[in-house]
Amino acid sequence: MRRILVVIVVALLAGGCGSTPRARGTPHAAKDATLVLDFTPNAVHAGIYSAVARGYDRDEGIRLHVIAPPASSTSLALLQAGRADFAILDIHDLAIADERGEGVVGIMALVQRPLAAVIAAPQIHNPRELQGHTVGVTGVPSDEAALSSIVAGAGGDPRRVNTVTIGFDAVAALLSRRVAAATAFWSDEGVTLAHRRPGFHVFRVDEYGAPSYPELLLCAKRSTFQAQPSVARAVVRALVRGYGLTVRDPARSETDLETKAPGLDGDLLDAKLRAVMPAFPAPDGTFGELNSVRLRAWARWEAAVGIVRKPPVLPKLFDPSFLPGAGVRS
Repeated sequence: MRRILVVIVVALLAGGCGSTPRARGTPHAAKDATLVLDFTPNAVHAGIYSAVARGYDRDEGIRLHVIAPPASSTSLALLQAGRADFAILDIHDLAIADERGEGVVGIMALVQRPLAAVIAAPQIHNPRELQGHTVGVTGVPSDEAALSSIVAGAGGDPRRVNTVTIGFDAVAALLSRRVAAATAFWSDEGVTLAHRRPGFHVFRVDEYGAPSYPELLLCAKRSTFQAQPSVARAVVRALVRGYGLTVRDPARSETDLETKAPGLDGDLLDAKLRAVMPAFPAPDGTFGELNSVRLRAWARWEAAVGIVRKPPVLPKLFDPSFLPGAGVRS
């Protein structure tokens, strides 16, 4: 599922991914900006595609080019290599990159809660019951941490759970009964499994001891937005409008996504969008919020479960100044 034709990426990147001015018949020419996704286009990206389809990017004086990575692990690499100006990153990948001193910063949240979960076979009714069974993990460091947190949060012993690396094939591994459970996103694989074969149990990480945190973030290199703050602000404002449309009119936003990223299963996309849509707005109805209280709790948890060695320094890792109204809540 997490595959995309590399030729599409190459063609779009070759088409220009800096902030080069491009005339559009207005007094101020639009600036090009490239955004690489974390994953194959899916429901969580609906607001991004609506921002482009509805011209919100051009309203802000930019022309946003959205590309999907050949693999989920390459988004950060494309950002670091200067082949993309912005990237959607998992918050755990951002924390690890920060620990390596890579100078990448989160400037907007796409969702306001974790998407990570353990999805278990119908006969597994509680994470404690995974003791003695085999759980599939993708191989990324945060998977083991999420699994351990969920099992421990249910009163089990994570050391008694066996793991096997299955990459991003959770759906196939579970349907074939290769594993008793797998780490995945409840908003994606969880919905797919419910659509394909009802009865699987979804154990969300924030329901078993983890704090609520924004799983996916719009990120940029600090050097990029310091050199072009107006471009970063324009991208954020366009996406805030895009996600606003998604929540107000999901059918239109779904059409935007299907038009810009053809080949998606319409029925499945509709189910995924309905599942994830409540995670887009903050409690006060705003979009993109980086809540300092939640982020402090996440930083402590991130270190406690071993994803990073010590809690990330929030002012170094996040910059909410590009959000409308500063976008910060304490």
